Amino acid sequence: MAIKPRLILLNFFQFFIWGSWLLTIGAYWFQTKHWSGTEFGAIFSTMGIASLFMPAVAGIIADRWINAERLYGAFHLCGAIILLMIPRLNNPSAMFWMMLLNMIFYMPTIALAITVSYSTLKRNNLDIIREYPPIRVWGTIGFIVALWMISLTRLETSAGQFYVASGASLFLGLYAFTLPKCPPLGRTQSDSLFQALGLHAFSLFKNYKMALFFIFAMLLGAALQLTNAYGDTFLHDFASIPEFQNLIAVRYPAIIMSVSQISETLFILTIPFFLRKFGIKKVMLFSMFAWVLRFGLFAWGDPAGGLWMIILSCIIYGMAFDFFNISGSLFVETRSEPGIRASAQGLFMVMTNGFGAFLGSRISGLVIDNYFTLSSGKFDWHGIWIAFAGYALVVAVLFAILFRHKHDPKAFSDVNTH
Repeated sequence: MAIKPRLILLNFFQFFIWGSWLLTIGAYWFQTKHWSGTEFGAIFSTMGIASLFMPAVAGIIADRWINAERLYGAFHLCGAIILLMIPRLNNPSAMFWMMLLNMIFYMPTIALAITVSYSTLKRNNLDIIREYPPIRVWGTIGFIVALWMISLTRLETSAGQFYVASGASLFLGLYAFTLPKCPPLGRTQSDSLFQALGLHAFSLFKNYKMALFFIFAMLLGAALQLTNAYGDTFLHDFASIPEFQNLIAVRYPAIIMSVSQISETLFILTIPFFLRKFGIKKVMLFSMFAWVLRFGLFAWGDPAGGLWMIILSCIIYGMAFDFFNISGSLFVETRSEPGIRASAQGLFMVMTNGFGAFLGSRISGLVIDNYFTLSSGKFDWHGIWIAFAGYALVVAVLFAILFRHKHDPKAFSDVNTH
């Protein structure tokens, strides 16, 4: 099989695994288990906790000692075993620890998938700015396919979603060992303890611009998981209102939410143009203001007359997610030396899916329980989404003022040789 189809298959199943449960675990948690928002915030914070150290550790190992594709495969095989055990759990505490273990193995595979893809494309003399986005878009397609499969088979509130994810993880873990070799590129560097541990990736913080970029990556990372955590159960909650309960958006909310991922497939393909035309600062600002609209439209939307607002919010999500996540990884790639690139991508994951996701998940769960839970036990979704939109607006304004960056169109034309 040619290189690009092989990387397409990798990206497809990388996000198929996540799509099998990420948006629907909230429905399983609240609709089936009837556990609390604070406890759910703890579950979603496992992504952040694992991302505080595992992507960086995996990047260090891939830079110094073990082929990236082998490490990637091993992590997915471990994840397959853990996902198989999750349906047996019957209390929030056990669920927390098992999901944490699952995330310890899954979260570093996101950065490793980028490392394997970039490394393979470069060794085949392909331009990653032009070639990677059309490959990465298949990851989003994988996420969509998983969502539709879970929704149409009525597994949104069932533990069966974890069995689907487990099977996909097993396949990808085995497939990874057939990928082109991605040997460590940092093993020939100095043997000082600091460098041997790969900690020199943190030297990027010495650069004011990079340090500020990583700080805002953390702040925006807090917003990334909010609609993943609460979007599906937000639509499920309309089932308790007679006038909404038989609408398609309420019966199959995951399919409605999948419009977000369909939108991603389109916006990913525009990234090379936007980066070269506008530069990283404006692209990041587009993302931040898109998050404001994403949450704001949810605040006033409903599955009937306001369905168009929910659909528009999902379309805007494509810009909100891609212009931050994909463009951010490309920006880090242009600013990192070859020997620390895997570690640098891991560091980006630490800030976004680590500190950002942890703070966003834990704080949002506490805030919802204390300020947006009605006496009836129902959630004040309008207030929740307005609060999230306000947060994204504050981050956008601060970024516009503090992050100073002069756009150089050539910067994103030299990724392969930087």
